[in-house]
Amino acid sequence: MQLRQGLARLMQKKRIKEITVKELVDEVDINRSTFYLHYTDIYQMLEKIEEEAMVDIREAMEGCPHGLYRTGKKSFPSLPDFFSILDSNRDLSLALLGPNGDMDFVERIETLIASKFLKPSSLPATDTEIRYAYAFCLSGCIGMIKTWLSRTEHESPEAMAELTYHLIDNTTQEYIQNYIW
Repeated sequence: MQLRQGLARLMQKKRIKEITVKELVDEVDINRSTFYLHYTDIYQMLEKIEEEAMVDIREAMEGCPHGLYRTGKKSFPSLPDFFSILDSNRDLSLALLGPNGDMDFVERIETLIASKFLKPSSLPATDTEIRYAYAFCLSGCIGMIKTWLSRTEHESPEAMAELTYHLIDNTTQEYIQNYIW
């Protein structure tokens, strides 16, 4: 845990390729041999952290029925759980999604968000303009997550889930009303 927190702090200041094992172990006040008991290098550590984060997020998104987020007649699966995971790992999430994070990880998060939250069944799959609407919503979601993670005073995961739901729903409904029908 100390290593992960130390890596998160360092990644908020510099890119992963600029971080050395020595710098990390000095940051958390452990010796190098302890680091090498768990990881071969910084990149392997980052890869394991990202993979564990993706597993947690996937499990939350595929979770049980109590994980459904409902507003009126519509629902988005596990949206509050998604924000809760990010919130409970705030420093690490901000480091991974931030400017010094791994772009492959950001793309994997984008793909998950798109596959789980941006699949309005009422939109025709053949509409070529829908790609723009999806890209707009997806970029907005990632930007909103980064802003939320970086704020010291922040809204609850439930409030963010509701806001995200309404923003996506309003965007897609506006698109349907003005461009499809």
